[in-house]
Amino acid sequence: MRRWLVVMAALIGVCWSLPAQAQERPRNVILFIADGCGPASFTLARDYLRATAGQEQLALDAHLVGSVQTYATNSLVTDSAAGATAFACGVKSYNGAIAVDADGQPVATLLEGAEARGMATGLVATSRITHATPAAFSAHVTSRSLENEIALQQIGQGIDVLFGGGKQQFLPTDQGGRRDDGRDLLAEAAASGYHVVTDRAGFEALTATPAIGLFSDSHMAYEVDRDAAAEPSLAEMTRKAIDLLDDDPDGFFLMVEGSRIDHAAHGNDPAGHLHDILAYDAAVAVALAYAADTPGTLVLATSDHETGGLTLGRDGQYAWRPEVLARLTHSLEPMVAALREDGRPIAEVMRDMAGIEDLTYQEGARIEVALDDPGRLAAALSDVISRRALIGWTTGGHTAVDVNLYAFGPGSEAFSGHLDNTDIGRMLARLLEIDLDALSAALQARAVGDAR
Repeated sequence: MRRWLVVMAALIGVCWSLPAQAQERPRNVILFIADGCGPASFTLARDYLRATAGQEQLALDAHLVGSVQTYATNSLVTDSAAGATAFACGVKSYNGAIAVDADGQPVATLLEGAEARGMATGLVATSRITHATPAAFSAHVTSRSLENEIALQQIGQGIDVLFGGGKQQFLPTDQGGRRDDGRDLLAEAAASGYHVVTDRAGFEALTATPAIGLFSDSHMAYEVDRDAAAEPSLAEMTRKAIDLLDDDPDGFFLMVEGSRIDHAAHGNDPAGHLHDILAYDAAVAVALAYAADTPGTLVLATSDHETGGLTLGRDGQYAWRPEVLARLTHSLEPMVAALREDGRPIAEVMRDMAGIEDLTYQEGARIEVALDDPGRLAAALSDVISRRALIGWTTGGHTAVDVNLYAFGPGSEAFSGHLDNTDIGRMLARLLEIDLDALSAALQARAVGDAR
């Protein structure tokens, strides 16, 4: 028995060390990250589509290949910074780390490796583009809170496409931004050759790289609340990024994040969470269609962690009710604003924005006693809606739940079974023939030289 185990271990080691040449090397890689989206969240979206549109599957479903564990070096529950660093760099680090290792030393990213190979690169997110996930692919700082520094590094990184929110990190305070160094990074980017756009018209007119599109001061709107005349959808940004990057003869690397799936889960916001998952799946569908027509394109999709501890079914009932979510027309944010800032009656807001025609006295009282505090009010609204839908939340934070992994295209056979989040970064580097260790050594040597 022991001899058999030794032989098997040796075979596994040989298979793991097979060079990328043994697999078809992708020309293009599109990596999707559904921030804060666990397996139950995808079930939520699928059940909703089945109940409301007769659609049996998400675009992702046909390409499920495995699961990913997500822990950080300092916690079994990761944050987005450590999770994205694992994906971007193939390295475990601490919560809050942006492309640095557990000792705070910079480690190279897939995006930097792709640039070194001559590939075009892009980042798309619905959060601030300086937020944890896009930051970990494009900057090196010891804390995710250093967003002004992240913005500075991003415009000097040579990234061909940057789409998302977060204008405030690029503009000085006298222009309504949050930079206290007086620098207008968008003007500096334009002077260096970037096409800079900040609205829908500018976005639609974009035809060349390098391009920066920042469509909100902070995070972009939840999909359920999005003004389509003002902000492009995640699918539209994905389509535009692919179109802009497609002509590069060396191929491209594109990371797309459905960022606000996570934010809605933090707020236990059923409509915000659901519709951002559907928007993410629509963006994946865009990439899958492109990959099907463009040989050499690998589409990989996963999540950095689960958020909210979502459950479908609660209080001992063997059911949950998608129809309750189908009546919601807004996330919790505008509902809170309507009650607190506009002073609209509770019953009216619940009818017009949540589709609840029969608000009970107890539900109304639960909301009324929370009116003085926006956080308590959002929690009360979530509780009323979630109880009616028979969905539950165990936390307003992250959990350690394993997340799904999906793959399509050349190299997809490398991603199967149960993987660590660092395996994603390492396998992508291997497929793209990127030596992350050598690039990291060069980064650290440069950091030592700069310190002198």
